[in-house]
Amino acid sequence: MYLGNEKFEALKGRERIVVLGIESSCDETAAAVYDGRTLLSDIVASQIDIHARFGGVVPEIASRNHTLALPGIIDRALHTAGVKQDEVDAVAVTYGAGLIGALLVGVSSAKAYAYARDLPLVGVNHIEAHIAANYLEHDLKPPFMALVASGGHTSVIEVAGYNQYKLIGSTADDAIGEAFDKVARLIGLPYPGGASVDRLAKSGRDCIPLVKHKKNITDGLISYSGLKTAVVNYVHTARQRGEEIDVPDLCASFTHAAVDPLAAFVTAEAARRGFETVVLAGGVASNSYLRATMAERGKAAGLRVLFPSPALCTDNAAMVAVRGYLAAREGYGLAGLDLNAVSNLRVPS
Repeated sequence: MYLGNEKFEALKGRERIVVLGIESSCDETAAAVYDGRTLLSDIVASQIDIHARFGGVVPEIASRNHTLALPGIIDRALHTAGVKQDEVDAVAVTYGAGLIGALLVGVSSAKAYAYARDLPLVGVNHIEAHIAANYLEHDLKPPFMALVASGGHTSVIEVAGYNQYKLIGSTADDAIGEAFDKVARLIGLPYPGGASVDRLAKSGRDCIPLVKHKKNITDGLISYSGLKTAVVNYVHTARQRGEEIDVPDLCASFTHAAVDPLAAFVTAEAARRGFETVVLAGGVASNSYLRATMAERGKAAGLRVLFPSPALCTDNAAMVAVRGYLAAREGYGLAGLDLNAVSNLRVPS
């Protein structure tokens, strides 16, 4: 008889809970161990080299590689942490949002592990986990505002408590990271495209008159499709005329057009709502211009702006373990063995 659900109640209120976190939402296979005070291990197997030849993530290939890698990654996470299997108190796993096949590998593995060891299973929202990465490196307590910027998400979220989230604004079409990747592919930059654009933008000038998107944020809906189309039109027109494209200048101009309105919206909204702190999260949170712009605008608005180190911006299991710990400590997030993957999971979940 499975006893994991009965053990969950005993975790409530405990300061030390050893959580095994599992992440497989896209192309990173990861496992980590966190005990409420210390990140004991954080193991990530990246598939960047595998997918680079295709110019982006191939879902079926990602799923197969998760299946091959995850058992060994879990073993390494426990070994590195110095934690025995019978010392784990709970298993936390990303069940959405992400690629459905990739998510299913992690969810199935977590359910099997929890069942075999009679451990509570905590379902983790990937977006909330990205936000939770900030707890690992900063003295941070709710309430605060979070900007989650990644390949799949552009969301502005109010974090009222460790387990209370409210969506303030989100993308109406393309996410900011998706726009970066599509622009990179258009101009022939290597995968991952966002990092390539960021690198080249540093040596370029914001001098190409792309759409500045004065109306790209309306009633909390953030749009990047128009900006992406503006870049496509600019590149196609230049190529048809036989004109050489200054790639660094295009990267810089696109980056400014993508980031400036978003940073302005987030800082203004935070100040209007009375927040003192804004945190960044997600893969695009490692973009150097976004970090610098948010820090500058935040300082001008009297806001404390925080962001994780680049390693914790990309997908990892440390953030999943932390999110699972915070949920279990307050008796939140218990999942049954019927937990399923949800590719389009939103906040609040």
